Amino acid sequence: MSYELILMMVRLVNAAIVLVLGCAIGSFLNVVIYRVPADLSLWWPPSRCPKCLHELGVTENIPVFGWLRLGGRCAHCRTPISARYPIIEAVTGAIFLAAFYLSAETWSIALVSQWVMLAWLLALAMIDIDTMTLPNPLTQWGVAMGLGFNVAIAWQASVASGATSLAAQLAAGGAAMFASVLGAMVGLWGLDTLRLLGSIAFGKEAMGAGDSKLMAGVGAWLGWPLALLTVFVACAIGAVLGSVAIALKWVTRSQPIPFGPFLAIGAAIALIWGQAMIDAYLGFFLPAGL
Repeated sequence: MSYELILMMVRLVNAAIVLVLGCAIGSFLNVVIYRVPADLSLWWPPSRCPKCLHELGVTENIPVFGWLRLGGRCAHCRTPISARYPIIEAVTGAIFLAAFYLSAETWSIALVSQWVMLAWLLALAMIDIDTMTLPNPLTQWGVAMGLGFNVAIAWQASVASGATSLAAQLAAGGAAMFASVLGAMVGLWGLDTLRLLGSIAFGKEAMGAGDSKLMAGVGAWLGWPLALLTVFVACAIGAVLGSVAIALKWVTRSQPIPFGPFLAIGAAIALIWGQAMIDAYLGFFLPAGL
């Protein structure tokens, strides 16, 4: 068997593992999206039909394929099951696979951090669409996870670079912690400022307090430059899509629109392409050599 064939088989196995893992996380996100706003336990009771309360069996709980096997209906009472469940599972799997390939198929703490952040953003975006709220437990966990992952990534990088002393490793972790805390503060206060200015300009509440807390998590994960880029991209996308929706009369000017999904999209773009966007911007406006 040739080396190229073995390499291709390894890549296919890795891709399958990542896809299955992503779909499984997507299944858990469905639970989070439904239960967290309702203040229900994530662990009990097990997944069940909301009408007849039939607990789903092992085969019924398989992400995507379980729904397809059931024909989109409960096996007992035949109540329709929303297609959104397998869609979120499949989308999460696709997101995980895309992040894996963009990381050059390298398993690392940084890759896990990206997976967790993207899953967190997807859950918050869907909850905001459903309820026009961004639950405090999720936004607070975002700040904690962003800080924790950045410290772990910095420690791993310091070890990989040959830093053997505890002092050097602690210094790397401390610098990462400071950057995360600064990013969280800029994300929180920056969006609070935008929220205040918007409320003054429009004479009513421009966005919810949860949006600022979401941005605190984004800032903790990405740092303050990418947090600012996230807000800019979110506002640009929101303005364009909002104008189109109003022009097509899908919504009215007075109808509230959740801003969390736009922030989630902006954060995902900043995570993947943000540094390249900032470098291109600075390269265009700043003279060479500065």
